[in-house]
Amino acid sequence: MAGELAGHAGDAANHGIDLIPIVALLAAAAIAVPIFKRLGLGSVLGYLAAGLLLGPSGIALIADPSSVLAASELGVVLFLFIIGLEMEPSKLWALRKQIFGLGVIQVGLCGALLTGVGILLGFAPVVAFVFGMGFVLTSTAIVMQILGERGELNSPSGQKMVSVLLLEDLAIVPLLGVVALLAPHEEISLTTRLISVGVAVGAIVLLIFLGRRIMNPFFGILSRAKVREVMTAGALLVVLGAGLLFQLSGLSMAMGAFMAGVLLSTSTFRHQLEADVEPFRGLLLGLFFLAVGMSLDLGIVGENWQIIALSVVAYMLVKAVAIYVIARVLKSDHAEALERAVLMGQGGEFAFVLYTTAVTAGIIDGPTNAIFTATVIVSMVLTPFAIIAMQKLMPKRVQPLDGVELADGLNGSVLMIGFGRFGQIASQSLLGKGHKVSIIDNDVEMIQAAQPFGFKIYYGDGTRLDVLHAAGAGNADLVLVCVNKKGDATKIAQLLRHEFPLVKVMVRSYDRGHAIELREIGVDFELRETFESALQFGAHAIRVMGADEIEIEEMIEGVRVRDRARFEAQVLGGVTAGTGLLLSNAEDQARESGIAPTVKLVAAEEKEERAN
Repeated sequence: MAGELAGHAGDAANHGIDLIPIVALLAAAAIAVPIFKRLGLGSVLGYLAAGLLLGPSGIALIADPSSVLAASELGVVLFLFIIGLEMEPSKLWALRKQIFGLGVIQVGLCGALLTGVGILLGFAPVVAFVFGMGFVLTSTAIVMQILGERGELNSPSGQKMVSVLLLEDLAIVPLLGVVALLAPHEEISLTTRLISVGVAVGAIVLLIFLGRRIMNPFFGILSRAKVREVMTAGALLVVLGAGLLFQLSGLSMAMGAFMAGVLLSTSTFRHQLEADVEPFRGLLLGLFFLAVGMSLDLGIVGENWQIIALSVVAYMLVKAVAIYVIARVLKSDHAEALERAVLMGQGGEFAFVLYTTAVTAGIIDGPTNAIFTATVIVSMVLTPFAIIAMQKLMPKRVQPLDGVELADGLNGSVLMIGFGRFGQIASQSLLGKGHKVSIIDNDVEMIQAAQPFGFKIYYGDGTRLDVLHAAGAGNADLVLVCVNKKGDATKIAQLLRHEFPLVKVMVRSYDRGHAIELREIGVDFELRETFESALQFGAHAIRVMGADEIEIEEMIEGVRVRDRARFEAQVLGGVTAGTGLLLSNAEDQARESGIAPTVKLVAAEEKEERAN
């Protein structure tokens, strides 16, 4: 079978592009991933299994997995760019203690312990150091993928793991330098080292300059062309260009892409960039997992199964225990600490880079590199199974407090997320019409306070995908997002649109900018939380000043019409568009100052048009 396929592939290659491997990769992913997800094993394991089938240890349709792995690492690069888009500089600054505190502690302690494990396994101290530090670098691709599927990237526990992953991505740079220093019979002058550091710093400064001064105007020019594929090409140019800049300067491509994402996180084109890059990210990240599966050489595993099995168990166990202890010492609860230990207990893709560099430097030989690489790959393959085991063995979460039930198996035709002041008022019309409304909130005190008034509120965090499923979002006709935190509302809207595209979604927006953001996400309806109350407040103000009810009604309707027109203009042209639709007191102030007005009020223009 494999021989026939190889023959067909050779014939196809002689006549043009060999499509058989491409079709096989796509087919394997399209078949294996849904099956594994249906079995509750997750998409990552599906990709790994499909890759193992297609690789040298399977039907050998793809004989050189390293070439696929090299190309597919762009998936990790694009993934970190998207993560960067969600990390505004202020948010990243808020995580500085977790990145350089928790991250440094975890990398340092785990590195020391795993180096000791390597020495106990019989490796020379320098070799044990390389083995251990490579295994310390957790798989960003696996952890991010699992957190993303569970909707926990922005949760407190998820943010801690993301912070550690960022520090580990940074750590690969000095680790590569240390490996170069450990290389036998090789002297590197101080001047060379200083030049390397200078080049790296220069690359960072250059990217910051480009991000702050060039990128936003660049995308503005592209957007005016009104050609979608041009924007897509521009997005890929920025991601890959930033990655290339960092790679040429001796830094990590992934870190370059992440930094570019952070610099564009406050851009008006942020969501369009994310939408343009996302399909490539998903495809290439899936290809990465396929390549990892293909790279697992069962022949090497069979020949060295004792040392590999012992290494996998020892390294994963020691690393997981260290992570758990660190988490507990730093005040995380048992469930969060255990979850972090299991999720981050494997080695990662940067280990391959470190081990390859160590081979080039003469620290380890080819067979040792194969053992180290197989150990990391097996640990990556075992991670989804470890997560499943943890979920089955861990007791179900206890209810937060007596009398408060967790959201589970809800089936209302309307799901309301958030029951603060806004949600309480919004619920009355629906309940008055007899609709079945399921309500969830993550404020225990509010839930308990609502009980004496006859409300049944379930405990649940709407920013988590598993909670949305348990709350019945997939079966609801309408979901109302009434939470009072802007970031939570945005995250929930994104999850709903991505996971439940057929459900109608209405969202309480924080301000005009947030409303534009929600419109770009694709919600069916949004309402600024202060808009209607401010209109009624203004209506009563002109009533006090002598306006009759007809004038009040006309004026309020005029404000609504102009606001709607301005909003549509801002969706297309940015926050400064439609400024002329605002009624301003500038003309009155100019007249009082004796300065001729240069801008005619919109109200006067409308009156003139009606007169004509």
